[in-house]
Amino acid sequence: MTRSPHISIVIPARNEAAGLRTLLPRLTGLMVEATILVVDDGSVDDTRAVCVAHGVAVVSHPYPKGNGAAIKTGARAAKGDVIIFMDADGQHKPEDINELLTKFNEGYDMVVGARQTGSQAGLHRAVANDVFSRFASWMVMQPIADLTSGFRVVRARRFRQFLYLLPNGFSYPTTITMSFFRAGYSVAYVPIHSPSRSSGVSHIHPIRDGVRFLLIIIKIGTLFSPQRLFLPVSAGFFLTGVAYYGYTYLSAGRFTNMSALLFISAIFTFLVGIVSEQVSALHFKDIDTSDTEGS
Repeated sequence: MTRSPHISIVIPARNEAAGLRTLLPRLTGLMVEATILVVDDGSVDDTRAVCVAHGVAVVSHPYPKGNGAAIKTGARAAKGDVIIFMDADGQHKPEDINELLTKFNEGYDMVVGARQTGSQAGLHRAVANDVFSRFASWMVMQPIADLTSGFRVVRARRFRQFLYLLPNGFSYPTTITMSFFRAGYSVAYVPIHSPSRSSGVSHIHPIRDGVRFLLIIIKIGTLFSPQRLFLPVSAGFFLTGVAYYGYTYLSAGRFTNMSALLFISAIFTFLVGIVSEQVSALHFKDIDTSDTEGS
């Protein structure tokens, strides 16, 4: 007889007392058998008191460390075989959990709630998420419906394999999504509608965190599939060198130093990509062993 997996629900929260007052009663009513854990990321409001009042376990940071740090704390403290991550601000509906779990039980390692049109907080956020999702999809060679959704169900032991990669700040969803894809784990998406925040203020800065998104995508992409980045750059240098050489040959009848520099840059970039590809393989050398030990 197969044992039903124990489920832990991890909720990172920073000054989200108002949102938790609404969320926790709904969550405890729907997920009776699950363990709910709130990670209080250095809140200065009544976040911890609200959790205690509702009989929910809480782990507190002595000062704000960031959303990613709260997620890592929750993942380490969670006892369940399966972890559900969701936000405390009311944008993730507990009623959607059963649908995510149904999909997860089909054999996936991670199922993500993909926000549909109208669920994003502002047009600029929706456009940015779409652009980043398309770029990330190209990097991992798999379709990514929602790169930044924090509402997801994961297999705990596999999620913990990538804790060392997660940033302490923003954005853990980007990193873990690309890591799962590049590790060859099964990822699925379930359409959800995300309402507006019920309380509090967003800690996301569009320009600052947009740059962070881009850097995270490039970092994780080059970490797991460096040739997807280095090969196009190398080809760009080479083709520019060919075009410039053709121009100088026809106009001046000679091969210039700039053309030589472009060709050399193409060769070096290609070689760096090959070396990076070999180095990236080292990230997977113990992954099967750690997966067995964590079973």
